[in-house]
Amino acid sequence: MPRKLGQHFLEDKEALEKIAAGLEIKKTDIVIEIGPGHGELTNHLVEYHPKKIIAIEKDKYLAEALPRNLSSLSTNTEFKIINADVLKALPSLRLRRYKLIGNIPFYITGRLLRVLSELKNKPEIIVLTIQKEVAERITAQPPRMNLLAAITQFWTDSEIIGFIPRQNFSPPPEVDSAIIRLFPKKTKNPDQYYRLVKILFKQPRKTILNNLLAISKNHEERTMEELKKAGLVPSSRPQNLNMKMIILLASLLKNDIL
Repeated sequence: MPRKLGQHFLEDKEALEKIAAGLEIKKTDIVIEIGPGHGELTNHLVEYHPKKIIAIEKDKYLAEALPRNLSSLSTNTEFKIINADVLKALPSLRLRRYKLIGNIPFYITGRLLRVLSELKNKPEIIVLTIQKEVAERITAQPPRMNLLAAITQFWTDSEIIGFIPRQNFSPPPEVDSAIIRLFPKKTKNPDQYYRLVKILFKQPRKTILNNLLAISKNHEERTMEELKKAGLVPSSRPQNLNMKMIILLASLLKNDIL
């Protein structure tokens, strides 16, 4: 197993079942699994008898060996293996309705979330096993709001549904893991929103007012006035903002008020 791919195989049956159950699989579902490895999680997915499982595995040898590691597939479940990089394969699948799951290498988490956020047809539900610290950052609320949370919570409703100690993996990673579940939702004016949050959280120790002055078309007094009209406190710091407040700020920016 090439360590350069950052693979750590989860062997704990209870954790695997919790991950699989989080996807709420129905018999009519198409399920995409990222990095099936030896089929540890795949075997639990098979038990739900979905319409189709598409396993995307970058490691050629694991992809070739996967069918031999699986329990008996239902005659009603179609199984397909794609030997490819998931970051490149996902945008080309062109599926209308599907669910996505995977115990993913920690180093691709950020890039995978970005790819998913840019998909025209996003999964109905996403369940991922990722680094615990990253999962906690994604689901953070005020006063711990951060750039990753502001970006991910814009296009998903997110929750942590479980934690997995590092010793449950082989080989054990250096950190503990968390199971995160994401429900993609419709968004408006994403470009404007992402522009705002990148500026807002670039210097999180600064106040909202000071961060916004970098892009405001108005003088400080006018910008402060508009923030107060919107019910926002100019002296607040980004980590104290909730999603409603951040979206409101983005709408002010869209309307050229700031």
